[in-house]
Amino acid sequence: MDSEAVKKQKAEVGREAVDFIKDGMIVGIGSGSTMWYLVEALGKRVQAGLNIVGVPTSKYTREHAERLGIMMKNVDEVDHIDLTIDGADQIDENYQGIKGGGASHLMEKIVAVNSRKNMWIVDETKTVKTLSYPVPLEVIPYGSKQLEKRLAKMGLNPRLRLDENQQPVLTDSKNYIIDLFLDHIDDPKELASTLDSITGIVEHGFFLDIANTIIVQHPDGPQIINAR
Repeated sequence: MDSEAVKKQKAEVGREAVDFIKDGMIVGIGSGSTMWYLVEALGKRVQAGLNIVGVPTSKYTREHAERLGIMMKNVDEVDHIDLTIDGADQIDENYQGIKGGGASHLMEKIVAVNSRKNMWIVDETKTVKTLSYPVPLEVIPYGSKQLEKRLAKMGLNPRLRLDENQQPVLTDSKNYIIDLFLDHIDDPKELASTLDSITGIVEHGFFLDIANTIIVQHPDGPQIINAR
């Protein structure tokens, strides 16, 4: 569970990021606990007259935004996305990231790669020197046990993600999640390339060379990083 200090940072950075959303924009809206605060703040701005269209990265995000009166369209219903704002599970010193702790990274990446600009918003606990967060893989259910065995033989320490009833967690696309538990990831690009070549993996949680701007919330205020 997040500490009260971390919750406060998430709320602050969520409110901070809303200022980057301008009237008339088409905005990709990410998923996760930090994004909950952004959606709440954005809903208030829309209710006050801000005119934007949102593109969701999960069913939960869409439902939350629509409850607050934010117009939402799917990625195939818009001709461009001006800016996508999302959280991240971990960001290294080269501004590469891992996402997918909430099992939404496939949709998050589809929205991200179709965006003109990408912004990540995080509390300070998400920044590290070297990536070490479990790498989520969205995988086809058929053959997933064989895939898990193959990943284990590669030394990637895979584990099928289960829910509270010990059933496989299902993504919005009805796929499974296998997490790779690694002590540290010195070369995320090399591992990402390897994972891209393995049949049965729909998408991995490495988000590489994607974020243009990163806002890291510290106790004394936000740090805005122009990453790319």
